Amino acid sequence: MATFADMVTLLLCFFVLLLSFTNQDVANFKTMMGSIQEAMGVQKEDSGAFATPYADTSFKERKSVRENREIVELGARIKKSIRSRDLTSMARVSSDKSGVMLRLNNQAMFAQGSAELTSGAREGLKVVIDAMENSEFNLIIRGHTDGDLTESSIYHSNWALSAARAARCLRYILENSSIPASRMKAVGYADAKPILPSTSEENRRINRRVEFFYLPQGRSKW
Repeated sequence: MATFADMVTLLLCFFVLLLSFTNQDVANFKTMMGSIQEAMGVQKEDSGAFATPYADTSFKERKSVRENREIVELGARIKKSIRSRDLTSMARVSSDKSGVMLRLNNQAMFAQGSAELTSGAREGLKVVIDAMENSEFNLIIRGHTDGDLTESSIYHSNWALSAARAARCLRYILENSSIPASRMKAVGYADAKPILPSTSEENRRINRRVEFFYLPQGRSKW
């Protein structure tokens, strides 16, 4: 009787265990499996996959690495284009993790107190267009002036002049390319963001500029 009772008890435990397997929480089981896969380095970027711990951080890191690589490549292409067009005297390129900055000297872009493009400005804008057509970056065109009051009869403040110059560059790009307007915008800063203190004519010359700032798409603010 004792042996029979032990056997019956073991059989009961066995069938209870089988029953628990048939009623398990499938969703919770797959979530736990995802955690194990993540811990072991198994990761797939699939919008339909089950959420796994730390996956969002992992994807953001991969996106950041990709964006940094694209920024470096774009900066190199712009520099190459400037050298091939012999525009090194009027253009400067710099880049960081936020994007690529192309600065064009104002003297080569516009006449004093004017927002009409010079022939040299059109050559510089061809570099801007080529970079936009061969990338998916967005573009912010920034107009800057020095601290001196404008003597123009059309533009009564440096704010109006800097904004008009940025808008003129934007209009030229739209008229001479197929780049959609949704990827670009123009802003005027007047003398609010100088590179150097406007204490000398040389510093003021440097501060008078137009900037073309390329930044990756998907940024919440641009």
